[in-house]
Amino acid sequence: MVGKKEPSQLGRREREILDIVFRLGEASVGSVLEQMADPPAYDSVRTMLRLLESKGFVTHRQDGTKYLYKPTQSLNSASRSALSHLMATFFQNSLADTMAAALDLKSDDLSDDELSKLQGLINKARREGR
Repeated sequence: MVGKKEPSQLGRREREILDIVFRLGEASVGSVLEQMADPPAYDSVRTMLRLLESKGFVTHRQDGTKYLYKPTQSLNSASRSALSHLMATFFQNSLADTMAAALDLKSDDLSDDELSKLQGLINKARREGR
């Protein structure tokens, strides 16, 4: 294994394939191809999955004659890493600026339950002194 890199450093196709593997939980080359909007050749996807494995993003197990790939880290861990990278890259690590941008994008779509959940998280952070 070459060592883990951040998903943000992957190429577009590698990120797309990794997203599909995360979404499916475990995927063969064929199932990845089925999920791609503009799929490349079968061998290209197989090669990219091997590269993702050598970079530490996926692992595989053999099921008969095919390999099934799955992520090496949980979706929660990967999403935290991606969010951390997003905050550092675009918002100077400011949670307030990150949340302001997210709310600006989705404020019309927020339900009362989501607003209550956000308020509860803010209240909890205040109580815990964060």
